[in-house]
Formats: sequence, C-alpha cells, structure tokens
Amino acid sequence: MKKTLILLIIFMTSNIVEAQFIKEKSINAQIGFGISIPYNSIDEVADEGFFAQGELVLKVTSWVELRPYAGFILTNSNGKDLNDNPTNEKAESKAFLLGGKARVRAPIPWVAPYFEIGIGTSIGKFETLTAFDDIDKGGIIYHIPFSIGLELGKQNNVDLGFSYYFQPSVQQFVGAFAVGITFPLNNNNS
Repeated sequence: MKKTLILLIIFMTSNIVEAQFIKEKSINAQIGFGISIPYNSIDEVADEGFFAQGELVLKVTSWVELRPYAGFILTNSNGKDLNDNPTNEKAESKAFLLGGKARVRAPIPWVAPYFEIGIGTSIGKFETLTAFDDIDKGGIIYHIPFSIGLELGKQNNVDLGFSYYFQPSVQQFVGAFAVGITFPLNNNNS
C-alpha cells in the first residue's frame, strides 16, 4: 500500500515539477551528410551516406537544454579510401538512433556555440572490416553521442554542427555535418 501511495504522489506531482523545471519546449529537425569511420584503419577509410534526426528540445535555462532524440544514419562503402585508392576496408552503418543528450550553449543572439554529450542506442546493421577488425553485427548496441556547433539567428533557431556517435562494440563511429531548424512548441515564460 505504501509503494502504491508513493507512486501515486510522484505521478501527480510530476506535472507540477515539469512546469517549474522546463522553461520552453521546441522540436529540432536536422538533415545532413553522414559518415562512418572505423576506429582502427590502415587505409584511412571513411564511408559516406545520409543522416536525419529529430529532437525534442527541453530548455532548462538559457544555457542548458535536454534533448531526447530519434534519427537514422545510412552509410555505404564505395570500395575506396580517402585518397581514392581501392581498399577492402569499410565501416558501414544502417541504423536507427535513439537516446538523450544534454546541450551546454552560450546564450548569445545570432551566433551561440554549443557542445553536447549523452547516451543512446543504435538499432540496425553494422559492418566494420579492417586489418584489425572483422565485425558484422545486427541488432541493438549502445552509442555515446557528442556534438559541437553553432546556433545561428536572432532566436538561435538554425543549428549548424558536427554530430558524432561513438559505437565501441562495433569499433566505429558514425557522424554527420548537419543543418537543423528549431520550431517552438509552447513557450511559457512563467
């Protein structure tokens, strides 16, 4: 009975706490040039592809935001290294990305630099073939997202940045050079 009562109290007060904790809510949509790179490579391989992601932006203060995200990345090998030489090495990812990040930003109009870090999961197919690794894996793995970039515009609603997702269990990281737009949902300035 005590556990039920405690859960009921937590549930009923969660909306009050959220109203005090989150200042603004927005949606951020990003699209960009995707890339996957093995951790250990002799031939300097970087496979190219496509990246898209959506984030729920929960503004805590003018300089801290929480960002749950969902997106995907598709990269394929073209059989060449960065110097356009033929290679058998590759790092391919075809994955759905899901997780959460915290962004620390400078609250400056027009050009606000930021960095973010978090934890998430990649769901899909991963292939890393180098002189050191031979990994062909499908399923769910964890990743560590890290991003740097700039928020542009008077309201900082255009996002230009580099996003990376380190995937240690498949010995590769994926990333993107992406552009995003932020759309406000409800801005209660209470």
